[in-house]
Amino acid sequence: MNAAVFTSSALSLPISFCKTRSSQLTRKKGVKGEFRVFAVFGEDSGLVEKKSQWGHLFDVEDPRSKTPPYKGKFMDVNQALEVARFDIQYLDWRARQDLLTIMLLHDKVVDVLNPLAREYKSIGTVKKELAGLQEELAKAHQQVHISEARVSTALEKLAHMEELVNDRLLPVRVATESDRPSYSTSVQDLDREKTNIGGKSLNVSGPVQPYSPHLKNFWYPVAFTADLKHDTMVPVDCFEQPWVIFRGEDGKPGCVRNTCAHRACPLDLGSVNNGRIQCPYHGWEYSTDGKCTKMPSTKLLNVKIKSIPCLEQDGMVWVWPGDEPPSPTLPCLQPPSGFVIHAELVMDLPVEHGLLLDNLLDLAHAPFTHTSTFAKGWSVPSLVKFLTPSSGLQGYWDPYPIDMEFKPPCIVLSTIGISKPGKLEGKSTEQCATHLHQLHVCLPSSRNKTRLLYRMSLDFAPILKNLPFMEHLWRHFAEQVLNEDLRLVLGQQERMFNGANIWNLPVAYDKLGVRYRLWRNAVDRGDDKLPFSG
Repeated sequence: MNAAVFTSSALSLPISFCKTRSSQLTRKKGVKGEFRVFAVFGEDSGLVEKKSQWGHLFDVEDPRSKTPPYKGKFMDVNQALEVARFDIQYLDWRARQDLLTIMLLHDKVVDVLNPLAREYKSIGTVKKELAGLQEELAKAHQQVHISEARVSTALEKLAHMEELVNDRLLPVRVATESDRPSYSTSVQDLDREKTNIGGKSLNVSGPVQPYSPHLKNFWYPVAFTADLKHDTMVPVDCFEQPWVIFRGEDGKPGCVRNTCAHRACPLDLGSVNNGRIQCPYHGWEYSTDGKCTKMPSTKLLNVKIKSIPCLEQDGMVWVWPGDEPPSPTLPCLQPPSGFVIHAELVMDLPVEHGLLLDNLLDLAHAPFTHTSTFAKGWSVPSLVKFLTPSSGLQGYWDPYPIDMEFKPPCIVLSTIGISKPGKLEGKSTEQCATHLHQLHVCLPSSRNKTRLLYRMSLDFAPILKNLPFMEHLWRHFAEQVLNEDLRLVLGQQERMFNGANIWNLPVAYDKLGVRYRLWRNAVDRGDDKLPFSG
């Protein structure tokens, strides 16, 4: 069998946009036998000197002194992977230098345009200097785009090599079914679940009804901590009510009605100053408990707008929109041990939050819906099952290496084992060397709108977190996956509004979604004991 043979020309080697000698790269093809990589490293010359005022932002060690010692040698796959990872590290450093160059050139433009400096230069000299700087800036901006493309290419190469390592060289860790708790999945179990609440089958049809007040008596994550600075605010719609979150004088978050008591102006159009939110209409200011503390140009009145309990935990801001006293405990949403958070995204979607949760709790649709993204190449199993404890809202998918859990009231957690893309059958998360952990929060903004909070964590490749442009890449991929779902869910929603039952004929792989709907029905009725709670 022909083995894949790489040279370091497949990677992004040091190339400066200053005067450089092109890298001498060779690709060797047709070699039979084991997977080997032939490494040839290029050369680079000329580094941008760091300007002292930006030093703390760009104080990253030049990695070229740590180049893997494989020049001119054939390598095994693990050594090739080391070279690929070094290349990613180099690209991060190179991108920082590119950005620094642009900043320094902008500084030079400012210096040239300085009125004091112009007194000693002719207009012709200034124009000549500006023309030269403009040309340098154009080259620098072009280099940034080149770096961006090289990052993308290098990541693809790294992913390919890691796949080969996982497929061919890593020892297989066998996990037996006895290692797991006792799980069940059967049509009889599903039938019992469909009828064990009130003796009625599942029916979700017609326009979305006003939200039950009982559904509001939970802690809801509404924003990521990183998005709430001391001088910023985050407007949030929750259960068809407008709220705004900001930090008080003590640095703790607070949540008040996003409506000024004076003339009903949206407060989020204003600003946050010294822990108080100021209305942009007449300058009235409010503290995090809703009390008006300042009324410019008039006598201060005893005025207060509604506020609700708000706190911070696990990198998220939570609110309690219900009338009952808040629960003293919150669900834990920290990634599992060993995982590093790589992306946190917020999106507003034109669907009812229950429909979105139905979709997230269903994996059987993946090989039919997500054919252009993560499920590309997946075969269609003869049987898909979701195995759960006899009472619970968590379990794992068979035959996919994915564990999943619904956390009330609107949270889905999943851990995905990454082994062979496109060949996931027969695997469990324990058998996979690397994993992706996902958090989805589906906040009910209104009866036809959901605020989605998405967090993605990995237990491998921590260097990706520090690469430039990665946040944009993760968002692009997340939006691609989401768009594949949205076109279906929006169609469901339209038909549901017109009277169609979106939960006709549940089958075995619908188990977790059915349990969510039974739990939701019990909450809406105000049942004292909720199903699947223990």
